[in-house]
Amino acid sequence: MYETLSLYIDGEFIQGGGRREQDVFNPATNEVIGKLPHATREDLDAALASAQRAYESWRHSSPMERSKVLRRVAELARERAQDIGRNLTLDQGKPIAEAIGEVVSCSEHAEWHAEECRRIYGRVIMPRTPGVRQLVLREPIGVCAAFSPWNFPFNQAIRKIAAAIGAGCTIILKGPEDAPSAVVALARLFHDAGLPKGCLNIVWGVPHEVSDYLIRSPIVRKVSFTGSVAVGKQLAALAGSLMKRCTMELGGHAPVIVCDDADVEKAADMLAPFKFRNAGQVCISPTRFYVQEGAYDKFVARFLSKVEAIKVGAGSDPANRMGPLAQQRRVAQFAGFIDDAHQRGATILAGGKTLGETGNFYAPTVVADMPDDSRLMTEEPFGPVAGMIRFKTVEDAITRANSLPFGLAAYAFTTSTRHATMISNGLEAGMVSINHFGMALAETPFGGIKDSGYGSEGGSETFDAYLTTKFVTQLN
Repeated sequence: MYETLSLYIDGEFIQGGGRREQDVFNPATNEVIGKLPHATREDLDAALASAQRAYESWRHSSPMERSKVLRRVAELARERAQDIGRNLTLDQGKPIAEAIGEVVSCSEHAEWHAEECRRIYGRVIMPRTPGVRQLVLREPIGVCAAFSPWNFPFNQAIRKIAAAIGAGCTIILKGPEDAPSAVVALARLFHDAGLPKGCLNIVWGVPHEVSDYLIRSPIVRKVSFTGSVAVGKQLAALAGSLMKRCTMELGGHAPVIVCDDADVEKAADMLAPFKFRNAGQVCISPTRFYVQEGAYDKFVARFLSKVEAIKVGAGSDPANRMGPLAQQRRVAQFAGFIDDAHQRGATILAGGKTLGETGNFYAPTVVADMPDDSRLMTEEPFGPVAGMIRFKTVEDAITRANSLPFGLAAYAFTTSTRHATMISNGLEAGMVSINHFGMALAETPFGGIKDSGYGSEGGSETFDAYLTTKFVTQLN
């Protein structure tokens, strides 16, 4: 059975009561699989009041208590991964192995925060004057409002919740209405792990209405958002006008540079499945493939052979390696990128069309010879497309890779230490992986620069945005 969808406010799972309900669809069939209740204004007020009440005690909780809750969440996530993953596939569309893997891997995020929250330290500064004590304290910032996306609904939500709870904050989270089951499941995990009521609240509704109301509330002191650049800028502007701290993890358009001296076949073998993971609906997905002239033909041929072997279909079938686009509206939006490329003289090497008569399926697509000002080269397509571009010199590839306002992730393949150093120093991105994919681990910071946002989730930086710094000086 699909997850019973609800709000989660002050430790209670809430549904019905005449609230507006939204249909939740299976993107593989476009059939309605659930009804999601929207929060009323009274519900939002109740969530805010609950979070504030809980904060007054949770802020003083022992790091050991916070760690215990987070560890238990990790244990429960592993135990329930099969059911959570199955429901995630039903409403988001990704293959079942990817969905279950998302839940299992995210148990590490809960464990990492369980360990790191025990290491939130201040410091003592030696005084200039005898008899003076100087202390630097790190204190929780307060009630947080968080907004998480549909492409990795479990992953993105647990990062925000674990950081807030581990820091001693409380949090109100609005998850993705299109793929809500994993977030409701997360509420059940924290509830069953013994998190005090009010520390976590889950609400749903019309996105801009909920975000505006929560951010404007004087109760909320911290905002975390993962999503598009356009929406992120609007929320950051609103939060900034109210002097509220933000973490913004926004869109990307990741370049990958493949040099002549790379292990070309290995690079293609690694990049093809990584590119089409979650149907390319990944903010760090490589999209602009800059391949040096000497390696271009060999790389493209090998890449195409791997793409042609990708089996597309409902994520519930373990044999399928790519599922549908998450929403029906995205099929037409994505097709617009391909139409623009075709009209500009690009060559469609693979895909470029919808698949089947039902569901939101689009073929894995490879495009070559795009002008630099085409939509595929300038706008984030957020879908199953790889654009192939030749380059002559590494310096030229770096310049072209940096030409967009995005700066989230970037990749490179080379066996030259000189090229690796040049690329890692030269690329304008918050995260750079060379010769492998080493991002998004619990112990490493995740975040971008430029229009891709600011602040990091994960790693030792994970609590920075959830803590304030207080300097205390005392003359005895």
